[in-house]
Amino acid sequence: MAVTVETLDKLERKMTLSLPVTLIQSEVDMRLRRMARTVKMDGFRPGKVPMAVVARRYGDAVQYEVLTNKVGEAFTVAANEANLRVAGRPRITETQGTAEGHVTFDAIFEVFPEVRIADLANVEIEKLSTEVTEASIDKTLQGLRKQRRSFAQRAHDAPAQDGDGVTVDFEGKIDGEPFANGKAENFRFVIGEGPMPKEFEDAVRGMKSGESKTFPLAFPTQYHGQEVAGKTADFLVTVKKIESAHLPEVGEALARSLGSADGSIEGLRADIRKTLEREISSHLRARNRRAVMNALLANADLELPKASVQDEIARLKANAYADLKQRGVKDPERLEIPEDKVRPTAERNVRLRLIFSEMVRAHGLRAKPEQVRAYVEELAASYEKPAEMVRGYYGDRRRMLEIESSVSEDNVTEFVFARAKVVARTISVDELLNPKDPKD
Repeated sequence: MAVTVETLDKLERKMTLSLPVTLIQSEVDMRLRRMARTVKMDGFRPGKVPMAVVARRYGDAVQYEVLTNKVGEAFTVAANEANLRVAGRPRITETQGTAEGHVTFDAIFEVFPEVRIADLANVEIEKLSTEVTEASIDKTLQGLRKQRRSFAQRAHDAPAQDGDGVTVDFEGKIDGEPFANGKAENFRFVIGEGPMPKEFEDAVRGMKSGESKTFPLAFPTQYHGQEVAGKTADFLVTVKKIESAHLPEVGEALARSLGSADGSIEGLRADIRKTLEREISSHLRARNRRAVMNALLANADLELPKASVQDEIARLKANAYADLKQRGVKDPERLEIPEDKVRPTAERNVRLRLIFSEMVRAHGLRAKPEQVRAYVEELAASYEKPAEMVRGYYGDRRRMLEIESSVSEDNVTEFVFARAKVVARTISVDELLNPKDPKD
């Protein structure tokens, strides 16, 4: 098989494949003979249909199938022999004026780029660390108590304060006109915990049951309701009921309700510490990996395969449609998602994958079986029956591929930290688990 490879662009190549017609025809004849043994056609007994009839009925389809398979096989063999790392699927077309006794195809495709990364010794990266303190355990315990709190109605003349559950009627108007979702009856929320805007909570704080008040509320320009974003509404609110919160005592009953086997506060705090340590490990891994990703993106030079970007755009759009469908949107595909909205994310994802792939390949950072096992056991440790979860993970090939990829990314992260200028910073557990910047 004669093969030529031509460079069309930075990453684009054209390969010409020439296959003997006899090779194609012999495969077509073999498949047709195999079909003739079992094919059913009116007027003939099974297995007795003449070859000529089978060829007339199925010949074109079989020939197309054989050509597709043979050209695909030939392309793979030729690409491997030429040491080409192909990105995406090739576009294959039959050429005209081929040599006698041969059929010729052009395959246009892209190759993976060369990834050039700057000297890591000159790259500065922040690395976060934290530790579980008694104060962080206290705060978590307080949160668990709040989840199990009860409410009792306050006296009629008692003013509403932070932590109280209040039930209100409200109606908002902009320039004297009502707006969508601006009115509710018997709406209950807890002061100081949202989901109401701060101005709303400030207005209700200090009010008593039966009182009404009108106050202005300015919606931010980035408010999710575009019809009111950046506008100021006048709200009339009436307080119908105020309830004070009562937290359960820190004792055996609470400890047992939270899963402490011996019912002791010491056992409960030990359990909380273990849970926080698992959460911290996961969050630190994600935050530090993100810091390394950003550093590599800023210090890597490479071209992006167009096919890979287009595939990623298609994947992102499919995920967006699936998410909309899960949220109850009917026929989400009718909502056009502009390609330019997802292209930056797609290009970033492709760039990162290529960089990480090159780091893993060049420095032998592929996940080792013992690393994967440790990661799986860490994931399973938070479940009631960890051994069953471990078996479940290993029985799910797709999930295991994700875990292996994650461990390889961790290896890249540690490799980069070992060679870069690391700026160590210790943060609190609260800052780690509840960052002000949602991107963190």
